Amino acid sequence: MAVAKMIVSAITETQLGERLVAVTPASATILAKLGVEVVAQAGCGIKSHLNDEAYQKAGVSVVADRRDIISRSNVLLQVHALGGEPLNQADDLAALKAGTIIIGFADPLTNPQLVRTLAGRKATLLAMELVPRITRAQNMDALSSLASIAGYRAVLLAAGRLGKIFPMMITPAGTITASRVFVIGAGVAGLQAIATARRLGAQVSAFDVRPAVKEQVQSLGAKFVELPLNTANAQTTGGYAREQTAEEIQQQRALMMHAVAGSDVVIATAAVPGKKAPILVTRDMVQAMSPGSVIVDLAAARGGNCELTRPDEVVDVGGVTILGPTNMVAEVPVHASQMYASNVANLLKHLVKDGNIALDMSDQITRDMLVLKDGETVNERVKSLIEAPAAGHGDK
Repeated sequence: MAVAKMIVSAITETQLGERLVAVTPASATILAKLGVEVVAQAGCGIKSHLNDEAYQKAGVSVVADRRDIISRSNVLLQVHALGGEPLNQADDLAALKAGTIIIGFADPLTNPQLVRTLAGRKATLLAMELVPRITRAQNMDALSSLASIAGYRAVLLAAGRLGKIFPMMITPAGTITASRVFVIGAGVAGLQAIATARRLGAQVSAFDVRPAVKEQVQSLGAKFVELPLNTANAQTTGGYAREQTAEEIQQQRALMMHAVAGSDVVIATAAVPGKKAPILVTRDMVQAMSPGSVIVDLAAARGGNCELTRPDEVVDVGGVTILGPTNMVAEVPVHASQMYASNVANLLKHLVKDGNIALDMSDQITRDMLVLKDGETVNERVKSLIEAPAAGHGDK
């Protein structure tokens, strides 16, 4: 008698504005080779320009009934983890059986309520934003994959809004000087923004509190703005910028005034995992910029690097345009889905043994990503947030 295969499924994302899908026909082919059955909700890839026929040709079972898929799945692959989506949440959760493994972005360090919700359903949760930044996990690092798209799109968005062209041009009317772009934060998004702005011909400079990234910035043809700050221990062991003190941020703001005021475009990408984004561009800096200048704040979803940013709104301050997009990658759904689905498939290749997921807590990738196991919070960082309300402190 044949043993039933583990069912790995993708359902349509319901978060407003989301156009990505966690499984593509190409990634489904990879998953099938692991000895699992791949199921997709009918129409789940439409917004990424992937039709049901493409999934079926890849051997995917396409099913119309969303609740049926959820109730039968052993593993749900998502962009936004179940329990955090605003639509259909009650019905989806009611269909979820105990022990189901959910893999997706869950924001567990700032959204403990989602973790509590899934804990109540005895689910197992692996959060994609917690992939450790180690060499053997690089091909699973969805945050970096999507950040590179965001950095690229941010520059194109700024170029479309700026009343100038980016490159220097010699014309019959004289020489047009190159636009000046200042990138704050030289992580994955920042470095991609630098590279894109340089390809468009802009004069680019960048700043990061981590002196270790100076060489990377310069290798892309940009100037690294060095501020006389104490940058000792500016980087965490995971490669991210650590959270700065109020005094450090104040000092940084004062020193950045000249760089911001002299720029045509500012791309702000500074973020600290699990924390509110630091305010680095103040009202005074914005007011010092020339009319027609543009700020694209990629930290808008975390409160923004600019004091005047409003998420998903366009703000005009004395002729300076401030843009606060919160989901830039949704504007490039084809390649964003391709990259994300590939990261997820690589994670499954790591986890699946003999057709089933093996959660080995001695493995750093599993240990760092695993938030819930059968409803029990096993991640110590998340556990402290979950338990905080019981002590009378409320969610942080």
